[in-house]
Amino acid sequence: MEKWPEIEKAATEKRRELVLQGPGVDQRISRDGGLTSSVYSLTLLNYLEVSQCPSLTHIHADIQQLSSLQSLILCRNKLASFPGVVGRLTSLKVLDLSVNNLEVLPVEITQLKELNTLNVSCNRLEMLPDGLNQCSKLSTINISRNKITRFPTDLFSERLDLLSTLVASDNSIQELGGEVCKLPALKVLDLSNNQLREIPPDLSNCLKLKEINFKGNKLSDKRLEKMVNGCQTKSILDYLRGKGRERLAQDGGGGGDGDGGGRGADKKKRQQQQRKKKAADEQEEVEELDKMLVRVLHVSEAPTAITVKVSADVKEVRPYLVCCVVRGMKLKPGNSLKRFLMAQTKLHDDLCGKRTIATIATHDVQLVKSPLVYEVKAPSQLKIVPLGRREMTAIELIRLLHLEAQELRKQKKRQNVTGLHKYLQLLEGKSMYPCLVDTDGHVISFPPITNSEKTKIKKTTTELFLEVTSAESLQTCKDVMDALIVKMAELNKFTAEHREEAGSDGEDNGPTEPDGTTETSDNSQLIIQQVRTVDQDGNLKVVYPSKTDLIKGISNLTVIW
Repeated sequence: MEKWPEIEKAATEKRRELVLQGPGVDQRISRDGGLTSSVYSLTLLNYLEVSQCPSLTHIHADIQQLSSLQSLILCRNKLASFPGVVGRLTSLKVLDLSVNNLEVLPVEITQLKELNTLNVSCNRLEMLPDGLNQCSKLSTINISRNKITRFPTDLFSERLDLLSTLVASDNSIQELGGEVCKLPALKVLDLSNNQLREIPPDLSNCLKLKEINFKGNKLSDKRLEKMVNGCQTKSILDYLRGKGRERLAQDGGGGGDGDGGGRGADKKKRQQQQRKKKAADEQEEVEELDKMLVRVLHVSEAPTAITVKVSADVKEVRPYLVCCVVRGMKLKPGNSLKRFLMAQTKLHDDLCGKRTIATIATHDVQLVKSPLVYEVKAPSQLKIVPLGRREMTAIELIRLLHLEAQELRKQKKRQNVTGLHKYLQLLEGKSMYPCLVDTDGHVISFPPITNSEKTKIKKTTTELFLEVTSAESLQTCKDVMDALIVKMAELNKFTAEHREEAGSDGEDNGPTEPDGTTETSDNSQLIIQQVRTVDQDGNLKVVYPSKTDLIKGISNLTVIW
């Protein structure tokens, strides 16, 4: 059996992350009759992804040897079974088995005490195993697009006090029990396109619930059915709360002794509910103060809006791109610029999978000459002024970075390197490199390695051009851009609320007020200007943000259109 170069490299370099995906990997899986056994010898791995491989139908029990795994991503394959030994992966936090052919989940999943995210959407499951409430750290469960008819009897339990998101859309679920109110942290509940006839009034006692979706269910209460198809979450919960009070009144209206103990108990229960509602209202006020504001400027409202034309040649290299312009970001006060750059680095390391999944680039709009073209160039033809360096070709830059990496290894006496050097392997085997070019023909971005010194953001930058590129999918780009904008809104709010003196990074803070303080504003609102991405013929590929963006699981962000 032939050796897999990715696995040999991961073993040699003692890597902790491994991603295997796409047609090339799928061909080897088909040839070898499954995933090569050598992958199970990489015991240092804490992140393993094997995806988009239709020939992958099973996982060997030897996966239990990967005891350090924290994230196991096996999505978009054709898995028909999954081994029960998964219960021995005691460090596992994220398990993604979405878009496979699974008909049953092993009950041993309930032994994963550290699990916080379970995604088994788009399979053929008819039920979930009992005992999921033993996974007390679960915060997100996605079981959408299966054949599930009911929830496990013990799923709605106080033990799952961190469960905030439950997505169970497009199943055949017939009943939602009132026990759902036992989930104290529940914020998002999606049961759209099921077979529900009733929604329990007790759902209104989920005090943190912010987003519910019951569309596509034929409810017996036609007024409620109309509401779930057109009303906000608060209105629906208020209606359910009213139904709950009616039910209490009916239960307590018996007569005789009911005038005494029964009515007294009902009064006490109503008082408890009122206290809970008051506490929830106070919490809502606090959350309202924490909300961040973003206003979207439609492309038609900006006569000088930037447009990016995408060459067909990028399809084989790094095909996906979304862009936007952000105004109102405060980079001048104190260490705000440094905080923003650190946040971008953290997104690259986490959500972007160390740039293997996606890459972010930021530019000063005033220095960007549009229209822009996203294309590919031969390494010898791609010229750029990398951040902090002189102009050079991509070949010269890669060679220089390799030399620096070798020198760093000698100096630090270690295998790992930092900075741009750790991304060099992402370009291995590529004959053409992707780049973003301005109207003068200058390369302003060379993903996933660097962007240009010519468009570098500074403390004096008032408008930013943001780009996210990926080889995975357009949705990946959008998800990363969403996360970046949310982080920018958080940082902007922090900067507005914490007035700072001049920054410690030695860069000029710009104009100051007569009293010597840096000019600031309490307004932390960001304005996001849409950017259109078109093909070579001018046909629209994507515009970001659209009304389907900046909405998923972002409860503290208000978007104004």
